[in-house]
Amino acid sequence: MAFLTEVELTKLGFSGLGSNVLISNKASIYNPANISIGSNVRIDDFCVLSAGVGGIEIGSNIHIAVFSSIIGVGRVTLSDFCNISSRVSIYSSNDDYSGTSMTNPTIPDEYKNVTVADVYIGRHVIIGSGSVILPGVMIGHGSAVGALSLVNKDCEENKIYSGVPAKYLKEREKDFLKLEKEFLNKK
Repeated sequence: MAFLTEVELTKLGFSGLGSNVLISNKASIYNPANISIGSNVRIDDFCVLSAGVGGIEIGSNIHIAVFSSIIGVGRVTLSDFCNISSRVSIYSSNDDYSGTSMTNPTIPDEYKNVTVADVYIGRHVIIGSGSVILPGVMIGHGSAVGALSLVNKDCEENKIYSGVPAKYLKEREKDFLKLEKEFLNKK
């Protein structure tokens, strides 16, 4: 995988850019002025980051795996130590599917009924491959979302969720908090 150089990253014009940021040269970045990225972040091939008015805030020590997307008008926040597995889609805006309005970006807003709501992903959250996160969702610190899940409601801290729609399965171990301290102390 080839990554953009530091010069190329700077030229994109992010609102904030930390150190040791690796973004594939095959990733697509839209509205970088509305995107801030912390340090030690890796964004893989074929990812799409399309920031709307609310922007995208990516913390530090985060991996966004191949073919993932973060799209929408509302704000999306990825807190430190998140892991977004391959083919995850995070939406901060969504068309109305009921048939009472028209859909898609080629239609003027007056004919659509788009839901716009911020998405918050807490520290140490892992989202499994193929999962979809809908507008307005808050995934609490330390939670895990199983592969192929549809998250349409908030997820509480340190719990494991999975399914369509995602449902609570069990508590998640918290050993990662001790490991975080050890990791940060060694740095």
